Amino acid sequence: MNTQQRSASTGYLIPPLPAQVSHPTLPGRTPGNAGLRGLLAQFEPIDLTQMDAVALLNRTDTKYVLKASQLITALAALTHEYWVLEIDGVRQHPYETLYFDTPDFTMYLRHHAGRQLRYKVRSRQYVESQRSFLEVKVTSNVGRTSKKRIETDAMMTHMSPEVSSFVESLAPVISNSLAPTLWNTFGRVTLVNKHTPERLTLDLDLRFGNSLDSVLLPGVAIAEVKQENINRNSEFIRLMRAMAIQPGSFSKYCIGVAMLYQEVKHNNFKPRLRLVEKLIREENHVYGAH
Repeated sequence: MNTQQRSASTGYLIPPLPAQVSHPTLPGRTPGNAGLRGLLAQFEPIDLTQMDAVALLNRTDTKYVLKASQLITALAALTHEYWVLEIDGVRQHPYETLYFDTPDFTMYLRHHAGRQLRYKVRSRQYVESQRSFLEVKVTSNVGRTSKKRIETDAMMTHMSPEVSSFVESLAPVISNSLAPTLWNTFGRVTLVNKHTPERLTLDLDLRFGNSLDSVLLPGVAIAEVKQENINRNSEFIRLMRAMAIQPGSFSKYCIGVAMLYQEVKHNNFKPRLRLVEKLIREENHVYGAH
């Protein structure tokens, strides 16, 4: 039986998430994403073992929000600069993520307010391998990210004693106050720079949901350059600069909450929301999506 939890302090209604989370069918839904498949075939592959050297769990992140068609244009110029992660012949991989927060959205509002340290607690499953992890991600206001995780038997829908101890050692929350708030699915391509310690993740077909509603971001791509220290000479960063695509913050969790929980404060995320709407409108117009 589905029950709904209401915060006594805010009155926000937090519906429970479905027991089974669906993920997008890959490849993507637009011709732009379909073109990505052929382009990825031109990159030399790298496997998970080889990627260990660039795990970058403590790193700087530079993010870009762009259209899938812009991403294809950029990648066509980079086929000799990066390897692509390939697992069992697959180069675009579905992810499922379940975010936790308090009933009054403590971690979301901390990010919204621009606090110096921001926290995310999430359960993530790599769909094809069926490996799952409980992760705590800490981001500073200077763009440095630290991520720690423990492997779990399956996606977590509640805080077990082992997980609770892990979370409380890393984030200023009482773990038994955390509940599943938002699920997120997407398809990810991971590229590894051949010349410097850098990973580039490309996320498409983003979908956010709770038990009441869901929203898809068709034709929108999120590119994230992950480095030990910011290197503006990265081939991808230089190409974004040449294409006049500016870096900017983008939290999947915060954007998903802002879209699906209208009663939660989201003024500071309106510029990002407007950008997403603009990209969807332009990309759908190009491809005649309906």
